[in-house]
Amino acid sequence: MTESDLRVTLGANLKRYRGFRGLSQAKLAEMVDISPNFISDIETGKRWLSSDTLVNLADALKIEVFEFLRPAEAVSGDAAALLTKYSEEASATLTQVVSQSLENLRKQYVQG
Repeated sequence: MTESDLRVTLGANLKRYRGFRGLSQAKLAEMVDISPNFISDIETGKRWLSSDTLVNLADALKIEVFEFLRPAEAVSGDAAALLTKYSEEASATLTQVVSQSLENLRKQYVQG
């Protein structure tokens, strides 16, 4: 793997994990105290980053540093992030359904 390949892989994974977390480049940059343009340059493979920045990005995205270097075919981390996202959404939906059902039962009970 060349340095160029490494930059492309890291950039694609940064973009993917940022997307999984629902973060804009600006929001992630704010969290890590770097510029949004720097995030963009990393994602497009134009710039490299320090090990400190790499660790800070991983912490902000709640992943391990090595996840940035996985080839696109290795999706285990991606699957875990997707499952987390969908389980959180399902939990919120389930809470809404249960709340609405309880409200309907309360109305039926009060009305008669």
